[in-house]
Amino acid sequence: MEHNSRLSLTRRGLLRTGTGVGLAALGLGYGAQSASAAVGATSRFDLSQPSYDLFRDKSMHSVRVQQSFAFDSVNKRLFVAAKRTGSTEEAGDLCISHLDFDGNYVSYMHLNGFGHGVAFGVRPSGSTSNLWIESDANTNGYGSKLSCIKYSAGTTLDASSTSIGKFQPIAGATEYTCSIDPVYNRMIVRYHKDGAKRIAIYNVSDTDNGDFSNPLVMFTPPSIAGTPQGYTLYGSYMYFITGDGYSASNPDPGNTYITSINVNTGTIAQGPTLTKAGSTLTYREPEGLAIYRTDAGESRLFLGFATGVEGDRRSSIFYKNALVSR
Repeated sequence: MEHNSRLSLTRRGLLRTGTGVGLAALGLGYGAQSASAAVGATSRFDLSQPSYDLFRDKSMHSVRVQQSFAFDSVNKRLFVAAKRTGSTEEAGDLCISHLDFDGNYVSYMHLNGFGHGVAFGVRPSGSTSNLWIESDANTNGYGSKLSCIKYSAGTTLDASSTSIGKFQPIAGATEYTCSIDPVYNRMIVRYHKDGAKRIAIYNVSDTDNGDFSNPLVMFTPPSIAGTPQGYTLYGSYMYFITGDGYSASNPDPGNTYITSINVNTGTIAQGPTLTKAGSTLTYREPEGLAIYRTDAGESRLFLGFATGVEGDRRSSIFYKNALVSR
């Protein structure tokens, strides 16, 4: 059990050090109440429009399949999560690679016992990148808590560390992942409860303080066929990617589909829509979604793929930028 109270969690303190916990981490999790507000309606990405390259076939520190990725838009960093080389699937050992926006490898951090790496988010604080990511992997290798940690190049952090801020936002939930919308400043949390995956959305002004008591919306997303491979949030729409790697039974252009979901209604807005982004790549397994807004003000929905050959998996990332009104 963590030792700090929520009253000690100033935004500056949490994001500077990555330490501290809220009431949820003390076993007093939230989620019994209904959603207190709706998410204001926004435009959404048109999934039928073309995708464009950010980069293809870039090396990471781990040679295994990437699982997800996230941007620090302030410090211009891209972080890619993969399983740690040589670790078992169930161990939950992750390798976070820092790449620049051209896909050049910069540094790494190892996170032992954290989880599968389905999705994560970044909150910058000055020159520091703070990762919101699952932790405390269960026996299946999926995180049972959310943690806020400071990215520290070339280091190894164990999930048992007392320096990590750990949270269990939803009472009775057993697994957590999250993603952050850096445009509308919200965190989407996907959690497992009562045999199903469910969604809660928060303002980052609350989660920066370790406060998960005021979800904007909570809902159970519609069933979507295919292998789940990641999700993210932009405004009032959640985006979900499914699919499998190329194989004899799944040749080019593959079976990667993207779906948008209206978070206020919990219903599908568009899709599932087949994407052919990077269809000519060697191997091609969809792995992760993320949002970024350029300095010029263009919002982009990024799609990630694990590519390359076994033993030397690479990262390939594309984006969509066509928006339509709600």
